[in-house]
Amino acid sequence: MFIDTHAHLYNERFDGILNDIVKYAHDMDVKKIVCSASDIDSAYKAIEMSEKYEGVYATIGVHPQDAGNVQNDYLETLRDLARNKKVVGIGEIGLEYMEGCPDKEVQKRVFLEQLNLAHDLHLPLVIHCRNAVGDMLELLKQNKNLIVYGGTFHCFSESLESAKIVLDLGLHISVGGVVTFKNGKKLQEVVPSIPLDRLLLETDCPYLAPEPNRGKLNQPAYIPLIAEKIALLKGVEVSEIAKCTTDNARRLFGI
Repeated sequence: MFIDTHAHLYNERFDGILNDIVKYAHDMDVKKIVCSASDIDSAYKAIEMSEKYEGVYATIGVHPQDAGNVQNDYLETLRDLARNKKVVGIGEIGLEYMEGCPDKEVQKRVFLEQLNLAHDLHLPLVIHCRNAVGDMLELLKQNKNLIVYGGTFHCFSESLESAKIVLDLGLHISVGGVVTFKNGKKLQEVVPSIPLDRLLLETDCPYLAPEPNRGKLNQPAYIPLIAEKIALLKGVEVSEIAKCTTDNARRLFGI
């Protein structure tokens, strides 16, 4: 059995085919899917998906790209939504220092507000970090008391040194389709050093489909392809990757 710990099932590319997508995942032994929101609208949609499908769960939060658009009451909205029993985490939240993104200080403020919310609710985090790993790791070190309920660096693509800091902070590392790419050598070098009890699998679908499906619509059914590459890199059986990552996801998200 596998668990896809990060999917965007509400994406418009799944419109009209979601029943088939979830069924195909189940047929490929991906029995549970965590649908991760990126803003308030998608938080409602992620919960809707979780209520429709037994094996689907939701995490809710505001992505750094949307940090400049939050309403004054967004935290209370998230708090209310988190009462739903299928909500299992706060995310994806984080920092992204790319052209067109909100001011860095705005991103940091919204991220820290949601760190506090997750701590108040005793929920794990789903962390997004792009071109901002220095600031991200510093913020987490400064606020280690707020991450005692755990979390994961989703779609990890940083250095081995950064991975060690993430692990020292007690967080999990989630690996997606990039690990199968020919240009994914940096991640391929990091994966052998990630302890099996801190490793998670994800697709980040509909993006980043693994080889041999790169460029196609990504979906949870492709999780076994990611697991196969990780097993090869770590020198273990795929069944061991399946068991360990499933146990980790169950423990972290309570599913």
